Amino acid sequence: MRLYRNLVFATVDALGEIFNEGKYADKVIQKTLKRDKRWGSRDRSFIAETTYDIVRWKRLYSEIAEVKAPYSRENLFRLFAVWATLRGIELPDWKQLEPTPTRRIKGKFDELSQIRKFRESVPDWMDEMGAKELGEEVWEKEIHALNEQAPVVLRANTLKTTKEKLQQELQKEGIETEFISGNPDALQLKERANVFSTEVFKNGLFEVQDASSQLVAQFLEVEPGMRVVDTCAGAGGKTLHLAALMENKGQLIATDIFENKLKELKRRARRAGAHNIDPRAIDSTKVVKKLYNSADRVLIDAPCSGLGVLSRNPDAKWKLQPEFIETLKQTQQEILKQYSKIVKDGGKMVYATCSVLPSENQEQVEIFLKSEEGKAFSLKKEQKILSSETGYDGFYMALLEKK
Repeated sequence: MRLYRNLVFATVDALGEIFNEGKYADKVIQKTLKRDKRWGSRDRSFIAETTYDIVRWKRLYSEIAEVKAPYSRENLFRLFAVWATLRGIELPDWKQLEPTPTRRIKGKFDELSQIRKFRESVPDWMDEMGAKELGEEVWEKEIHALNEQAPVVLRANTLKTTKEKLQQELQKEGIETEFISGNPDALQLKERANVFSTEVFKNGLFEVQDASSQLVAQFLEVEPGMRVVDTCAGAGGKTLHLAALMENKGQLIATDIFENKLKELKRRARRAGAHNIDPRAIDSTKVVKKLYNSADRVLIDAPCSGLGVLSRNPDAKWKLQPEFIETLKQTQQEILKQYSKIVKDGGKMVYATCSVLPSENQEQVEIFLKSEEGKAFSLKKEQKILSSETGYDGFYMALLEKK
């Protein structure tokens, strides 16, 4: 592989913003890719994948390069040199990349690969927490799987098409996909491609949504004509899936504390042809209280650590703090207690997270069921999804029924 100066410099600039300014990797990469209109798809994928790779292995590469945050420009080039050396890429004769001690880099990599927190490039506290909650053996496999690049999975929008028809339409645009066993609407790309530039996307025939995430809406057992509330709707990935499962019939109320996310949901709903969605910003407690005892189904896709989606958000490893996870657990319990009141007698709700930690998942459900608000509920079923077992995001979902 030949390295091009403008692409390497763009990657180093992006890393500076992510590591030194605390910006989100996806936003930085999005902005960086717009820098030069002459860049082709290979150039763009080099910048995106190299940046994500170095973010993912930040701790390991920093140890090898013997550099620490905040990273000077010189140190960012050292991280890049480690990345290139470990991939067997010949370094060009640029002053920014000399001298690179190739043999020393490989020797240090072999040495550090014996220690999990370096080999899998995670902070000490995260490694300890994962091992404590999942056990050494499971955590070892899980963190390894979460360091793999996430596959691109689409959800066919059944309001407009079927997965079989979608597969054919994508094929016409040169994109090959395959079905995923046990996932009725999912298609996985055989090779990465920019699906957002396709006509089928513009026409609202699919959404990009991980295979595990697609199981959540199905878990809620919705039916056309029901009154359903998605309480933490965000930009609406699962809301749109619920609308499709409801065949646009009934009422689907999508609430969130962030109004800007609901604006994005409205835009996506128009493209998807989802007409039964009623977005409501939670700007006071009245919004939720008005919904008490009124819904057939309630989805609580709770805010969580996101430890199950590290493969697509590798910078979360460096942004998360143990104190924040403790605060999140309190929030999860408050949300469960408050939003469970929206379920009417005989109705059902799903509590879901994209975390693999039992303390955010089944333990939260156990605490809720013992509480005053949880006494009326019983656990019908639950599903724990590990990335190491499926190759998709780590998720948890529990279906609870109100007596």
